[in-house]
Amino acid sequence: MVEVKGFKEGLEDVVAADSSICYIDGDRGILSYRGIDIHELAEHSTFEEICFLLWEGRLPRRDELDLLRRSIGAERALPPPMLELLASLVPHLTPMDAVRTMVSALAETDPDVADMSRPGNMRKALRMTGQIATIVAAHHRLREGKPVVETDPSLSHAEDFLRMLNGARPSSEAKRAFDMALVLHADHELNASTFAARVTAATLADMHSAVTSAVATLKGPLHGGANEAVIRMLLQIGSLDRVDDFLHGKLERKEKIMGFGHRVYHTEDPRATHLRAMSKALAESSGETRWYDMSRRIEKIMNEEKKLNSNVDFYSASVYYMLGIPPDLFTPIFAISRIAGWTAHVLEQYENNRLIRPRAEYIGPEYPQSYVPIEKR
Repeated sequence: MVEVKGFKEGLEDVVAADSSICYIDGDRGILSYRGIDIHELAEHSTFEEICFLLWEGRLPRRDELDLLRRSIGAERALPPPMLELLASLVPHLTPMDAVRTMVSALAETDPDVADMSRPGNMRKALRMTGQIATIVAAHHRLREGKPVVETDPSLSHAEDFLRMLNGARPSSEAKRAFDMALVLHADHELNASTFAARVTAATLADMHSAVTSAVATLKGPLHGGANEAVIRMLLQIGSLDRVDDFLHGKLERKEKIMGFGHRVYHTEDPRATHLRAMSKALAESSGETRWYDMSRRIEKIMNEEKKLNSNVDFYSASVYYMLGIPPDLFTPIFAISRIAGWTAHVLEQYENNRLIRPRAEYIGPEYPQSYVPIEKR
């Protein structure tokens, strides 16, 4: 029997790839893209600039950033056959199901689907980055019985998505908040969906297949969906004066409070720092502070009584809700952002590829076992 060494349940802390894309130090609460701290990027960068940084390994010049922004804008529109397919799926599929199905289907209309060169894969990455946002917005409009809003290539990715979703251009505060949320969610090293994308890419499957694997993995509630659970908890509580009794009741029943703790971070998730401030700013600008106030109280109790810090999902819930985004779109919006990281990792996997094929720790019957003929069983 072959002995497999170094087993870690859930592959926790197991290094599975060399990567120059994302650096995390969970003990110090550090997250960086290509070595640039997430705090600097959140304050100064845009989602399009993050796409360039993740794909190319450096910050763009002004002309490069302008070109990329125009290019993503030009690719946001879905080909007519894909829009017809999406319309036919609306009665049957949830938003995440629609994203998964449509990403796979988009390969059929992508002119570069069979081109495995880096330029061909870059064009596919750019198209999917634009198209996923439109899939989410169009699916929501169709299920609401509203007309699909056409893309506006002149707008930023964040602004055009909110416009396509809600039918009106967002305020400057909403546009900036959503753009920052996209920046913060763009990559996070070898999380489950990114690892799934790299495993698929390692077989030399095409980029659409790899991203479909990622979306399917994100759909699982242990990866995506935590911020949706957070907002549903806030809606269930309803008001600040009910927080303490509700939360203590859940803790006494040993029920999990979503949005707290993280497999990697042992201190505050650096993304939560910005989302907390964003939630406060949106609350104050709108005059409706209930969701932020409730979140702060829940966070205080969890810090004091459970020694747990909020993670990226906790405050993104109130941010998205205050932007007028329905809860079941929270995970699809994760995909709108994380497509930048997924495609960057797929590109990196292709550049220095080796088939990803781990071993399993065998815990079955001891070898050898004798075969018993069927008439003697």
